[in-house]
Amino acid sequence: MKFATQLIHGGQTADPLTGALGVPIYQTSTYRQQSVDHFGKYDYARSDNPTREALEAAIAGLEKGSRAFAFASGMAAISSTLLIFSPGDHLVVCEDVYGGAYRVLTSIFQRLGIGSTFVDATSLKAIESAIRPETKGIYLESPSNPLLKITDLRGVVELAQPRGIITLVDNTFMTPYLQRPLELGCDIVLHSGTKFLNGHSDVICGFAVVNDLELGNRIRFIQNAFGAILGPQDSFLTLRGLKTLKIRMDQSQQSAENIAAWLQTRKSVLKVHYPGLASHPGHAVNAAQADGPGAVLSFELESYELTKQLLEKTQFAAFAVSLGGVESIISYPAKMSHAAIPKEEREKKGIKDTLVRLSVGLEDVDDLIADLQQVISH
Repeated sequence: MKFATQLIHGGQTADPLTGALGVPIYQTSTYRQQSVDHFGKYDYARSDNPTREALEAAIAGLEKGSRAFAFASGMAAISSTLLIFSPGDHLVVCEDVYGGAYRVLTSIFQRLGIGSTFVDATSLKAIESAIRPETKGIYLESPSNPLLKITDLRGVVELAQPRGIITLVDNTFMTPYLQRPLELGCDIVLHSGTKFLNGHSDVICGFAVVNDLELGNRIRFIQNAFGAILGPQDSFLTLRGLKTLKIRMDQSQQSAENIAAWLQTRKSVLKVHYPGLASHPGHAVNAAQADGPGAVLSFELESYELTKQLLEKTQFAAFAVSLGGVESIISYPAKMSHAAIPKEEREKKGIKDTLVRLSVGLEDVDDLIADLQQVISH
């Protein structure tokens, strides 16, 4: 099946009991058993729920994985998956990683004895130099949040596999429509499903996807033991949103390309970070491993005053946390997604106080550009 067809017909297409085209919401905490000696497939909803199971099967299929696991948030997916590592283990992490991941790595997991070294992941040499004998994982975002840096995922796999290192990739910005890290040899794909997968700014959810059965069993054990699972109502809503992923991404990506090109013509915009631009340092690598540049970009303005005006005056791009909704969302990484990172560290990583991130929605692109032009007039 082509991707658009798989979104509609690749998972559970009809309820086996009633024929309903929508997977039912199994809003239950427990299941009646018929025999002491032989329990049914479902016993307690923390362990399994048919609605969540249908969503997990759909996500696994789209990512070309064997198993997917749905969690209560993107951070629940990240944190639960990181529990596969043990005290004494070491991780190499892209330096401009999402602030929530930075926070959990540097506070909770550091306290548990799992160390992290943050590197410029656009450089395979930097990644290789950071690998130690105790390194057990390489944690990446490509494109990264919020600077849209691109990592050569195949190159990282060539470094990791011979050393028995697990490669984890946050694929939130790309979605499986545009990039499938498992096909590139990576071991674990992570998502904040809150974003493009659900796509309607009304659900918080997260996913981990694997190919390897043994690795899947380890994450499955943690999902059940730790219990940060996605509820049936949110699973239902995400299944519904998922069906329009391709058509949403196509429209948003096209608009993002137009907006990025327009921003480059503005003198008050000092830099545009978007892998769809030929001037982007990771343009060629992204084109080689992904089917498009995505619908998120960031850019730096000439002053803090102009940055503040833009954030507060846009009409169609909502000044808000998050991304990937049908509405455009403009964010301020310094005080939102990356507020957990100390200012000195942020600036060292290139996340300046004049940087804004724009997730392009489904509005008419002419309206979005006119909205930006109210502030970015030259």
